[in-house]
This record gives sequence, structure tokens and C-alpha cells, in this order.
Amino acid sequence: MLTEKQKFGKIISLGIEITQVKDLDVLLERILKEARLLVNADAGSIYVKEDDKLKFSYSQNDTLQLRQPGRKLIYSTFKMPINNQSIAGYVANTGDLLNLQDAYKLPSIHPFSFNRKYDDLSGYRTQSMLTFPLKTNRGDTIGVLQLINAKNARGKAVAFSKKDEPLILHFANMAAVAIERAQMTRSMILRTIKMAELRDPKETGAHVNRVAAYTVAIYEHWAAKRGVPHEVLEKNRDILRMAAMLHDVGKVAIADAILKKPARLDDAEREIMKQHTYMGARLFTEQYSEFDDASSVVALNHHEKWDGTGYPGHINPFDAKVLPGYENSDGSPRPKKGEEIPVFGRLVALADVYDALSSKRAYKERWEEGLVLEELKVSSGTHFDPEMVETFFACIDTIRNIAERYPDH
Repeated sequence: MLTEKQKFGKIISLGIEITQVKDLDVLLERILKEARLLVNADAGSIYVKEDDKLKFSYSQNDTLQLRQPGRKLIYSTFKMPINNQSIAGYVANTGDLLNLQDAYKLPSIHPFSFNRKYDDLSGYRTQSMLTFPLKTNRGDTIGVLQLINAKNARGKAVAFSKKDEPLILHFANMAAVAIERAQMTRSMILRTIKMAELRDPKETGAHVNRVAAYTVAIYEHWAAKRGVPHEVLEKNRDILRMAAMLHDVGKVAIADAILKKPARLDDAEREIMKQHTYMGARLFTEQYSEFDDASSVVALNHHEKWDGTGYPGHINPFDAKVLPGYENSDGSPRPKKGEEIPVFGRLVALADVYDALSSKRAYKERWEEGLVLEELKVSSGTHFDPEMVETFFACIDTIRNIAERYPDH
């Protein structure tokens, strides 16, 4: 357990670290994790304000996680009203911190109550709770952070220390600023997606969020298995999620007659459609950051295939010319094959096809899950990296959970 001095030093360093995280979802997970570590909390949840409601966005629970090692905790997102009836709603409504010793034994003077439904379903026992608002510099509450069951040196649930309250509120203020900045970044990306959606109805916010979340889930499992250093994994999660959202942004350069055709494309139309890969990469010509580089890589490579039958192949995306030494006999670019395809491209290729098959399109109905999974298995070693497919099935519960969190409307 950290001393008071160590906690203060940790908060200062965390303030710097969390401002480096750009993606909203990755940031929320990181904030929840770091807040729990500060006060040695067994579990916790984070809510984000959306319009006039609170959205239950992320949950972590060490006790429940131990019951399913190697797999991420599965939970459902939902929205709740901002009023005094629930603990989180009360904190969002009043802006006050709540430090409760036992959620099951609340004094009758409180207007709120604790919902034991999740405890009953999971077999968990919520006891102490520290719930506090996430306020911006303007004093606006943009979310709520709820920490559950402080643990003493023996691992027993105890009350949260009153001494920790000023420290955690200081951390909450820094977290709120970081969240607000990440929300602005997410908003700009989604505006770009909306621009693409005006051209291509398939490019919806739900679709790109699913593809991005699938990609990160597969990457996390793959990278951990390969022993990728934690700091590298965390950095890549951040840039990869944002880059994956923009995988098809190059479609803004494709004619409406092709993008909106309510039937399968003919050969000539397909050749034009293929241009969206390098057109998307061109948007990131001036690479000011690792995000720009990752976005270019994803846009260019997400239609390459493991067996070398994909596109656009070995070309310079900025002039569409074949790279020297990679020409086919007819002068066309040789497709990339196997590990010539960047990891980020291989990941998004799998996530994108899974979501496309699982979703309704103008020219097809949604495939049943069993057929989708069988198609992925059959395509292992041809369309997809076999190791990526194996990793996909290893985290299939997480994939299904993501699909529920980002439904088509």
C-alpha cells in the first residue's frame, strides 16, 4: 500500500501521464485503473455524462477477474438518470463526494439507495464505496468515478480513508480535463466519420467503434501472449484504436454511384473502390505523430490478405506508383503477403470483415454468428493471419460484449 507522500507523488506523475492518452475509451480504462491503485480499491466503475444522463462506461473488479484468468471482465453498458435516487446519480446531480462504509447499510436520511442486482448476479459483496464527481476547470461535472471495497494489508474490505479524499478529488480534476480533451479528439474523429457516412451509409459511428474496439481487444491478447512490454502495449492501444476508426476514411474520394450502389459492384467498379486504401493513407501525408503514421498504415493495408491476394499491394500511397522491385509481370503492384503486411493492418482486416459479415448491408442480410465464425476459421491462413484468428477466438467473449456495447440504431 502507498504512503501519503507516495500517493501525492503518484498523482503528480499521473497527471502528466494521462494527458498523453488520446483515445477516450483507453483513457477511461486507465483513469479507473489508476484511481483504484491510489486507494487500493478492489473494484470500480466510471460513468460519463451524455446529454442529461450518466452512461455506465467501464467496470473493473479484481475479485471477479480472478475467477476468469486470461479473459477480460464482461459487463453491460447502460444509461441512468441524473437524480438523487442512485448513488452515482446523486453525486453527478449535487457535485458532492460520497464516502460510504457499507452500501448495504445506508442510513435512512439518504435520498439514494444501492442497487444489489449486480452483486446478486455475480456473487460479489459491495461494501465500502467512494464516489466522486469528475469536474472540469469550469466546474462542470462530466462524469462520476466510483471506487468499491478498499482493501487493507490482509486483503479485507475496509472503509476508504478520509485522508484520501482530497487526493482523489485532485486526481479527479486532472482526469476530468484529460477526458474533456479526449472527448474533443473523439468528436473530431466521429465528425470525419459522419462526413464519410454522408457518402457511404455503412460508415457509421457504431461500425467504426466496433471495429476499433475489436481491433484493440485482439491486439491486447496477441501482444500479451507475445510478451510485448507493458508500456509499448499501452501506447499502441491508444493510437491503434483511433487509427482503426479511420480505416475506411478514404471512401470520401469514391464516387456516390459506386459507394451507394444497392448491389454488388462489377469488376470495373471494384477496381475504383480499391483506391480508397491509398486515398485514405494520403490524408496522413504530413505525419506529425505516431497516430498519423498508424492511421496511414491501417488505411493502406486493411485489405491485404495473408496469402498475397489482397490489395493495393506494394505501392507508394502518395502517388499510387509501384515500389521498385515489387512489380508483377504486367506492371501491377505485387500484393503484400504474410508478415509483409503490418500488424495493425492484419488486425483491422480481421475486425472489419467480422463486423461486415455480422451486420446488415444494402446488398445482404446479417449473417448468423455461427456462419461468421466458420468463415473466419476457413479464411485462416488465406485471408487472415492464422495467429490473429486464433487470438480472436481466444477473446470471443470480449468481442461479443463489444458488439452489445455499440449496437446499430
